[in-house]
Amino acid sequence: MANPRLRSLLWWRKWAKKDWAIAAVGFTIFISALNFLFDSRTNDLDISTAEDLVDLTLLQNAKDRGAFCLDGSSPGYHFQEGFGSGSRNWLLHIEGGGWCNTIESCLHRKTTPLGSSKYMQRQIPFAGLMSRNPSQNPDFFNWNKVYIRYCDGASFAGHTESELKNVTNLYFSGQLIWESVMDELLSIGLSNANQALLSGCSAGGLATLIHCDNFRDLMPKDATVKCLADAGFFLDEKDILGNYTMRSFYHDVVHLQGVSKSLPKDCTSRMDSSKCLFPQEIIKGIRTPLFLVNPAYDYWQIQHILVPDGSDAHGHWQKCRMNLQYCNPSQIEKLQDFRSSLLNALSDFQQNKEGGMFINSCFIHCQTWMANTWHSPTSPKINNKTIAEAVGDWYFNRRVVNEVDCPYPCNPTCYNMEFA
Repeated sequence: MANPRLRSLLWWRKWAKKDWAIAAVGFTIFISALNFLFDSRTNDLDISTAEDLVDLTLLQNAKDRGAFCLDGSSPGYHFQEGFGSGSRNWLLHIEGGGWCNTIESCLHRKTTPLGSSKYMQRQIPFAGLMSRNPSQNPDFFNWNKVYIRYCDGASFAGHTESELKNVTNLYFSGQLIWESVMDELLSIGLSNANQALLSGCSAGGLATLIHCDNFRDLMPKDATVKCLADAGFFLDEKDILGNYTMRSFYHDVVHLQGVSKSLPKDCTSRMDSSKCLFPQEIIKGIRTPLFLVNPAYDYWQIQHILVPDGSDAHGHWQKCRMNLQYCNPSQIEKLQDFRSSLLNALSDFQQNKEGGMFINSCFIHCQTWMANTWHSPTSPKINNKTIAEAVGDWYFNRRVVNEVDCPYPCNPTCYNMEFA
């Protein structure tokens, strides 16, 4: 029987097997993650109080702009006003939740919170980097905070020219959603920001990379503006059968939803636009200071890029891809190679004096929006620094931050997922 501490995630695993194109860390996991346990440190888990619940706001200008979720409903965000010294500082976080690469998967997705605001929770808790508790979030607790809901299926980069409204009632307007959200936030105070940080998790982390420079361009010239991508550095790597599964998948996403127009022109002019959706290409042209938080053993990437469903016909990897404790020596060697590929892809970025990174050796995915992985006495650490401390040191230029962990299983502070 599966670990009962993770029953809240089992539906997601089944969904991924049905169609992994729409599986990832989405809103439902965001909520349930506050209630399941990573490991034996159960009693330390932070559960948000009612005061942390933040209401959903639907975009007022969505209809006029043609900015719709996949099903045609209005996109939304959750806004919590800053106070004190943070009243003119802004932290925006883009929700994650995978992508849809076929008409079928997009049709399914539009019946979920990741494709329609009709199914979104009207209140969500703000924790981790979104918390206003100074002990949980020492550097950003009193900032204005916005959690941008994800309902387009292409990391806020789809274009209406590719829409299939007449045939399937699908709206591909991710780019317009991004622009409309920015317009509305600028009108309520973002245009007067002194400091701003754009962040995102998973597919939201990829969206952060895609829109980072545009975000900088929208801010006042004298504002301090930076970007943070959490678990958004997806690798263009072969799976265990030697196939480029992720490359093929991104190719379908890009061409179905017309994503290429949102990708760096210097990249799309040199190579197939689907390759330009990979972060290792996007970051080459980003001008804005950027910080990358990524586990070297990202469970989503291991389960969908390295060992995707269908690549392990005999089930040799089944236990390993769900829990690293069950990996044999040859599988561990493959995982170490995957880690090396990540570090190789980041080798040039490490020389970026304005950039920063926190690459820990944990079997997890997003780590910034939960107190226990962002900043707590038992949070994952590298060189005795939590992710929150590393990000804060980088953002405020307190020190150079290039934290790269030793290989698994060296770090006892890790929260490691156990799916089986």
